[in-house]
Amino acid sequence: MTWTAVIVASVACYGLKLAGLALPGRWLENARAQRTVQLIPIALLAALIASGTFATGRHLVLDVRVVALGVAVVAVLLRAPFLVVVAAAAATAALLRLVHL
Repeated sequence: MTWTAVIVASVACYGLKLAGLALPGRWLENARAQRTVQLIPIALLAALIASGTFATGRHLVLDVRVVALGVAVVAVLLRAPFLVVVAAAAATAALLRLVHL
């Protein structure tokens, strides 16, 4: 079942890429399409962060990862460099796990 899903997903991704190349150029010059295309990576990254933070397997989990994500959000809002954001979130999660929270 796993290999079937991988193959189907691979074919779907290839088909999507091929469809993007086959679209007429005037469709891609549309201002709405250009704005939408720029937002797709942000939406995908947000979905990955949410599923990695709040889910374990098929269960919703609220643990130290939520606090670490909050620290990362605060660091981003304070315009901290990327490495500082990652280090602050990782240190927060490690410290909370150290004290068994």
